[in-house]
Amino acid sequence: MQFIKAIKNYGIIYCIDSILVNAKLKKELSFSSKIKIQNYLKSIPNKEYPKILKKRFKNITGEELNLENPQTFNEKIQWLKIYDSTPQKTLYADKYLVRKEIKEKIGSKYLIPIIGEAWENANDIDFFKLPDKFVLKCNHGSGMNIIIKDKNKINQQKIKKQLNRWLQMDYAFFWQFCDLELHYSKIHPIIYAEKFIEEMDGNLHDYKIHCFNGIPHYIEVISDRNLKNHTALEVWYDINWKKQNFTDGVYAMNDKDIIKPDCLNEMINIAKTLSKDFMYARVDLYIIKGRIYFGEITFTSGSGTYGWNPKNTNIELGKLIKLQK
Repeated sequence: MQFIKAIKNYGIIYCIDSILVNAKLKKELSFSSKIKIQNYLKSIPNKEYPKILKKRFKNITGEELNLENPQTFNEKIQWLKIYDSTPQKTLYADKYLVRKEIKEKIGSKYLIPIIGEAWENANDIDFFKLPDKFVLKCNHGSGMNIIIKDKNKINQQKIKKQLNRWLQMDYAFFWQFCDLELHYSKIHPIIYAEKFIEEMDGNLHDYKIHCFNGIPHYIEVISDRNLKNHTALEVWYDINWKKQNFTDGVYAMNDKDIIKPDCLNEMINIAKTLSKDFMYARVDLYIIKGRIYFGEITFTSGSGTYGWNPKNTNIELGKLIKLQK
Protein backbone atom coordinates (compact mmCIF):
# COMPACT_ATOMS: atom_id res chain seq x y z
CA MET A 1 0.00 0.00 0.00
CA GLN A 2 1.38 3.42 -0.98
CA PHE A 3 0.62 5.08 2.35
CA ILE A 4 2.44 2.38 4.35
CA LYS A 5 5.45 2.78 2.05
CA ALA A 6 5.31 6.52 2.59
CA ILE A 7 5.37 6.00 6.36
CA LYS A 8 8.47 3.84 6.06
CA ASN A 9 10.18 6.32 3.73
CA TYR A 10 9.23 9.64 5.31
CA GLY A 11 8.25 8.80 8.86
CA ILE A 12 5.01 8.45 10.80
CA ILE A 13 4.82 12.09 11.89
CA TYR A 14 5.08 13.43 8.35
CA CYS A 15 2.40 11.07 7.06
CA ILE A 16 -0.04 11.77 9.88
CA ASP A 17 0.38 15.46 9.16
CA SER A 18 -0.37 14.82 5.48
CA ILE A 19 -3.59 12.96 6.30
CA LEU A 20 -4.87 15.60 8.69
CA VAL A 21 -4.46 18.50 6.28
CA ASN A 22 -5.35 16.73 3.04
CA ALA A 23 -9.13 16.75 2.67
CA LYS A 24 -8.96 15.08 -0.74
CA LEU A 25 -6.90 12.22 0.65
CA LYS A 26 -9.37 11.75 3.50
CA LYS A 27 -12.26 11.49 1.03
CA GLU A 28 -10.54 9.12 -1.36
CA LEU A 29 -9.23 6.60 1.15
CA SER A 30 -11.36 3.46 1.35
CA PHE A 31 -12.46 2.17 4.73
CA SER A 32 -10.19 -0.85 4.39
CA SER A 33 -7.25 1.50 3.75
CA LYS A 34 -8.14 3.50 6.84
CA ILE A 35 -8.14 0.30 8.91
CA LYS A 36 -4.72 -0.66 7.51
CA ILE A 37 -3.40 2.75 8.50
CA GLN A 38 -4.98 2.36 11.94
CA ASN A 39 -3.35 -1.02 12.45
CA TYR A 40 0.01 0.33 11.38
CA LEU A 41 -0.31 3.24 13.80
CA LYS A 42 -1.01 0.75 16.57
CA SER A 43 2.30 -0.96 15.87
CA ILE A 44 4.48 2.11 16.38
CA PRO A 45 6.63 2.24 19.55
CA ASN A 46 5.30 4.07 22.59
CA LYS A 47 8.32 6.36 22.50
CA GLU A 48 6.87 7.96 19.38
CA TYR A 49 3.65 9.02 21.13
CA PRO A 50 4.93 12.39 22.40
CA LYS A 51 6.07 13.32 18.88
CA ILE A 52 2.71 12.36 17.40
CA LEU A 53 0.78 14.30 20.04
CA LYS A 54 2.95 17.38 19.57
CA LYS A 55 2.44 17.32 15.81
CA ARG A 56 -1.31 16.68 16.14
CA PHE A 57 -1.65 19.44 18.75
CA LYS A 58 0.21 21.93 16.54
CA ASN A 59 -2.00 21.07 13.55
CA ILE A 60 -5.22 21.67 15.46
CA THR A 61 -4.40 24.51 17.86
CA GLY A 62 -1.50 26.24 16.12
CA GLU A 63 0.39 26.07 19.42
CA GLU A 64 3.45 24.18 20.59
CA LEU A 65 2.71 21.41 23.11
CA ASN A 66 4.75 21.39 26.30
CA LEU A 67 4.54 17.80 27.52
CA GLU A 68 7.60 18.09 29.74
CA ASN A 69 6.08 20.82 31.92
CA PRO A 70 2.39 21.14 30.98
CA GLN A 71 0.58 24.19 32.34
CA THR A 72 -2.68 24.69 30.46
CA PHE A 73 -5.83 22.57 30.54
CA ASN A 74 -5.19 21.41 26.97
CA GLU A 75 -1.56 20.49 27.70
CA LYS A 76 -2.42 18.55 30.83
CA ILE A 77 -5.10 16.56 28.99
CA GLN A 78 -2.42 15.60 26.44
CA TRP A 79 -0.11 14.53 29.28
CA LEU A 80 -2.86 12.42 30.84
CA LYS A 81 -3.45 10.62 27.52
CA ILE A 82 -0.10 8.89 27.48
CA TYR A 83 1.04 8.96 31.11
CA ASP A 84 -2.20 8.14 32.92
CA SER A 85 -3.94 5.55 30.76
CA THR A 86 -5.10 3.16 33.46
CA PRO A 87 -7.29 0.03 33.51
CA GLN A 88 -9.79 1.92 35.65
CA LYS A 89 -10.12 4.60 32.98
CA THR A 90 -10.67 1.91 30.36
CA LEU A 91 -13.44 0.40 32.49
CA TYR A 92 -15.17 3.74 33.05
CA ALA A 93 -14.84 4.76 29.39
CA ASP A 94 -16.47 1.49 28.28
CA LYS A 95 -20.07 2.62 27.85
CA TYR A 96 -21.36 -0.91 28.46
CA LEU A 97 -19.20 -2.17 31.33
CA VAL A 98 -19.34 1.14 33.20
CA ARG A 99 -23.00 0.44 33.87
CA LYS A 100 -22.01 -2.10 36.53
CA GLU A 101 -19.85 0.52 38.23
CA ILE A 102 -22.68 3.04 38.11
CA LYS A 103 -25.08 0.52 39.64
CA GLU A 104 -22.67 -0.24 42.48
CA LYS A 105 -21.57 3.34 43.22
CA ILE A 106 -24.73 5.42 42.79
CA GLY A 107 -27.54 3.02 41.88
CA SER A 108 -29.24 1.55 38.81
CA LYS A 109 -31.98 4.20 38.88
CA TYR A 110 -29.60 6.54 37.07
CA LEU A 111 -29.12 4.17 34.12
CA ILE A 112 -31.07 4.22 30.87
CA PRO A 113 -32.46 0.66 30.51
CA ILE A 114 -30.74 -1.73 28.13
CA ILE A 115 -32.81 -3.80 25.71
CA GLY A 116 -31.75 -7.33 24.87
CA GLU A 117 -28.13 -8.45 24.80
CA ALA A 118 -24.72 -7.29 23.63
CA TRP A 119 -23.46 -8.24 20.18
CA GLU A 120 -19.91 -8.64 18.87
CA ASN A 121 -21.17 -8.71 15.30
CA ALA A 122 -24.02 -6.60 13.92
CA ASN A 123 -25.17 -9.50 11.77
CA ASP A 124 -26.27 -11.25 14.96
CA ILE A 125 -28.82 -8.52 15.79
CA ASP A 126 -32.37 -9.83 15.52
CA PHE A 127 -34.38 -6.69 14.82
CA PHE A 128 -37.60 -8.71 15.13
CA LYS A 129 -36.96 -9.06 18.89
CA LEU A 130 -36.39 -5.34 19.39
CA PRO A 131 -39.13 -2.73 19.95
CA ASP A 132 -40.18 -0.23 17.30
CA LYS A 133 -38.04 2.50 18.90
CA PHE A 134 -34.58 2.02 20.37
CA VAL A 135 -30.97 3.25 20.16
CA LEU A 136 -28.05 1.14 18.98
CA LYS A 137 -24.68 2.05 20.44
CA CYS A 138 -21.07 0.93 20.32
CA ASN A 139 -19.26 1.01 23.63
CA HIS A 140 -15.70 1.95 22.65
CA GLY A 141 -15.71 5.53 21.42
CA SER A 142 -17.70 8.69 20.79
CA GLY A 143 -20.50 9.33 18.31
CA MET A 144 -21.15 5.68 17.48
CA ASN A 145 -24.92 5.80 17.97
CA ILE A 146 -27.88 5.08 15.72
CA ILE A 147 -31.30 6.35 16.81
CA ILE A 148 -34.13 4.22 15.44
CA LYS A 149 -37.62 5.72 15.72
CA ASP A 150 -39.40 3.15 13.55
CA LYS A 151 -37.63 -0.12 12.81
CA ASN A 152 -40.08 -0.84 9.99
CA LYS A 153 -38.62 2.04 7.99
CA ILE A 154 -34.92 1.31 8.38
CA ASN A 155 -32.42 -0.31 6.06
CA GLN A 156 -31.16 -3.12 8.27
CA GLN A 157 -28.25 -4.07 6.03
CA LYS A 158 -27.01 -0.49 5.86
CA ILE A 159 -27.19 -0.17 9.65
CA LYS A 160 -25.39 -3.47 10.18
CA LYS A 161 -22.64 -2.43 7.77
CA GLN A 162 -22.12 0.84 9.65
CA LEU A 163 -22.06 -0.90 13.02
CA ASN A 164 -19.56 -3.53 11.85
CA ARG A 165 -17.31 -0.76 10.55
CA TRP A 166 -17.43 0.96 13.90
CA LEU A 167 -16.50 -2.31 15.61
CA GLN A 168 -13.26 -2.36 13.61
CA MET A 169 -12.26 1.13 14.72
CA ASP A 170 -9.78 1.64 17.52
CA TYR A 171 -10.74 5.06 18.85
CA ALA A 172 -7.18 5.80 19.99
CA PHE A 173 -5.55 5.07 16.64
CA PHE A 174 -8.17 5.36 13.91
CA TRP A 175 -6.58 7.38 11.13
CA GLN A 176 -9.17 10.17 11.28
CA PHE A 177 -8.40 10.94 14.91
CA CYS A 178 -5.07 9.45 16.02
CA ASP A 179 -5.53 11.42 19.22
CA LEU A 180 -3.91 8.69 21.32
CA GLU A 181 -6.70 8.54 23.88
CA LEU A 182 -5.10 5.26 24.85
CA HIS A 183 -7.62 4.13 27.45
CA TYR A 184 -10.14 3.58 24.63
CA SER A 185 -7.81 1.21 22.81
CA LYS A 186 -8.14 -1.48 25.46
CA ILE A 187 -11.96 -1.63 25.31
CA HIS A 188 -13.42 -4.77 23.75
CA PRO A 189 -15.90 -3.41 21.15
CA ILE A 190 -19.52 -4.51 21.33
CA ILE A 191 -22.95 -3.24 20.25
CA TYR A 192 -25.86 -2.84 22.63
CA ALA A 193 -29.38 -1.43 22.49
CA GLU A 194 -30.81 1.16 24.87
CA LYS A 195 -34.38 2.13 25.49
CA PHE A 196 -35.46 5.06 23.31
CA ILE A 197 -36.22 8.12 25.41
CA GLU A 198 -38.11 10.72 23.41
CA GLU A 199 -36.63 13.71 25.18
CA MET A 200 -33.07 12.68 24.33
CA ASP A 201 -33.75 13.22 20.64
CA GLY A 202 -34.95 16.78 21.17
CA ASN A 203 -33.70 19.88 22.94
CA LEU A 204 -32.49 18.06 26.01
CA HIS A 205 -29.95 19.81 28.22
CA ASP A 206 -26.66 17.95 28.55
CA TYR A 207 -25.01 18.74 31.89
CA LYS A 208 -21.25 18.12 31.68
CA ILE A 209 -19.71 18.40 35.14
CA HIS A 210 -15.96 19.05 35.00
CA CYS A 211 -14.18 17.57 38.02
CA PHE A 212 -10.59 18.26 39.00
CA ASN A 213 -8.88 15.77 41.32
CA GLY A 214 -12.28 14.53 42.42
CA ILE A 215 -13.81 17.96 43.03
CA PRO A 216 -16.59 19.28 40.75
CA HIS A 217 -15.84 22.87 39.72
CA TYR A 218 -17.82 23.76 36.60
CA ILE A 219 -20.95 22.62 34.82
CA GLU A 220 -21.08 23.01 31.05
CA VAL A 221 -24.64 22.99 29.72
CA ILE A 222 -25.16 22.04 26.07
CA SER A 223 -28.55 22.81 24.52
CA ASP A 224 -30.29 23.56 21.20
CA ARG A 225 -28.59 20.66 19.46
CA ASN A 226 -29.08 20.24 15.74
CA LEU A 227 -27.93 16.70 15.01
CA LYS A 228 -27.94 17.19 11.23
CA ASN A 229 -25.83 20.34 11.26
CA HIS A 230 -23.77 19.37 14.34
CA THR A 231 -24.49 22.68 16.03
CA ALA A 232 -25.51 23.57 19.58
CA LEU A 233 -25.20 26.25 22.24
CA GLU A 234 -23.08 26.09 25.37
CA VAL A 235 -22.90 27.96 28.64
CA TRP A 236 -20.80 27.37 31.76
CA TYR A 237 -21.75 27.69 35.43
CA ASP A 238 -19.85 27.11 38.64
CA ILE A 239 -21.27 24.69 41.19
CA ASN A 240 -23.19 27.53 42.85
CA TRP A 241 -24.88 28.16 39.49
CA LYS A 242 -23.08 31.43 38.83
CA LYS A 243 -22.80 31.99 35.09
CA GLN A 244 -19.26 32.13 33.69
CA ASN A 245 -17.97 34.31 30.87
CA PHE A 246 -15.97 31.66 29.01
CA THR A 247 -16.57 28.86 26.51
CA ASP A 248 -14.44 26.02 25.19
CA GLY A 249 -14.92 27.18 21.60
CA VAL A 250 -16.79 24.12 20.36
CA TYR A 251 -20.20 25.78 20.23
CA ALA A 252 -21.49 29.34 20.33
CA MET A 253 -22.21 30.78 23.75
CA ASN A 254 -25.80 30.62 24.88
CA ASP A 255 -26.85 34.15 25.84
CA LYS A 256 -29.93 32.86 27.64
CA ASP A 257 -29.83 31.79 31.27
CA ILE A 258 -30.44 28.14 32.06
CA ILE A 259 -32.73 27.54 35.01
CA LYS A 260 -30.88 26.05 37.96
CA PRO A 261 -31.90 22.37 38.27
CA ASP A 262 -33.78 21.46 41.42
CA CYS A 263 -31.57 18.38 41.68
CA LEU A 264 -28.29 20.28 41.28
CA ASN A 265 -26.83 19.13 44.61
CA GLU A 266 -27.64 15.52 43.76
CA MET A 267 -25.92 15.91 40.39
CA ILE A 268 -22.81 17.40 42.00
CA ASN A 269 -22.65 14.57 44.52
CA ILE A 270 -22.93 12.01 41.71
CA ALA A 271 -20.07 13.66 39.83
CA LYS A 272 -17.97 13.81 42.98
CA THR A 273 -18.50 10.11 43.66
CA LEU A 274 -17.68 9.01 40.12
CA SER A 275 -14.64 11.27 39.65
CA LYS A 276 -12.92 10.82 43.01
CA ASP A 277 -10.16 8.50 41.70
CA PHE A 278 -9.10 10.67 38.77
CA MET A 279 -6.99 13.78 38.23
CA TYR A 280 -9.57 14.99 35.74
CA ALA A 281 -12.95 13.62 34.70
CA ARG A 282 -16.05 15.02 33.03
CA VAL A 283 -19.28 13.42 34.16
CA ASP A 284 -22.21 13.86 31.74
CA LEU A 285 -25.73 13.77 33.12
CA TYR A 286 -29.26 14.37 31.82
CA ILE A 287 -32.48 15.38 33.54
CA ILE A 288 -35.60 13.80 32.10
CA LYS A 289 -38.95 14.54 33.75
CA GLY A 290 -37.18 15.50 36.94
CA ARG A 291 -35.06 12.35 37.01
CA ILE A 292 -31.26 12.25 36.60
CA TYR A 293 -29.75 9.88 34.05
CA PHE A 294 -26.09 9.01 33.58
CA GLY A 295 -24.62 9.75 30.15
CA GLU A 296 -20.91 8.96 30.19
CA ILE A 297 -17.56 9.72 31.81
CA THR A 298 -14.86 11.39 29.72
CA PHE A 299 -11.21 11.71 30.74
CA THR A 300 -9.89 13.56 27.70
CA SER A 301 -12.58 16.17 27.13
CA GLY A 302 -12.41 17.69 23.67
CA SER A 303 -9.28 15.58 23.19
CA GLY A 304 -7.46 18.46 24.88
CA THR A 305 -7.67 20.76 21.88
CA TYR A 306 -10.32 23.25 22.99
CA GLY A 307 -10.24 26.77 21.58
CA TRP A 308 -10.85 28.48 24.91
CA ASN A 309 -12.38 31.92 24.82
CA PRO A 310 -11.00 33.98 26.46
CA LYS A 311 -7.62 32.31 26.07
CA ASN A 312 -6.54 32.71 29.69
CA THR A 313 -9.27 30.18 30.62
CA ASN A 314 -6.89 27.52 29.34
CA ILE A 315 -4.36 28.52 32.01
CA GLU A 316 -6.87 28.99 34.83
CA LEU A 317 -8.49 25.58 34.31
CA GLY A 318 -5.07 24.03 33.89
CA LYS A 319 -4.17 25.13 37.40
CA LEU A 320 -7.02 23.00 38.74
CA ILE A 321 -5.52 19.74 37.41
CA LYS A 322 -2.87 18.58 39.86
CA LEU A 323 -0.78 16.06 37.97
CA GLN A 324 0.60 13.17 39.99
CA LYS A 325 3.74 12.35 38.07
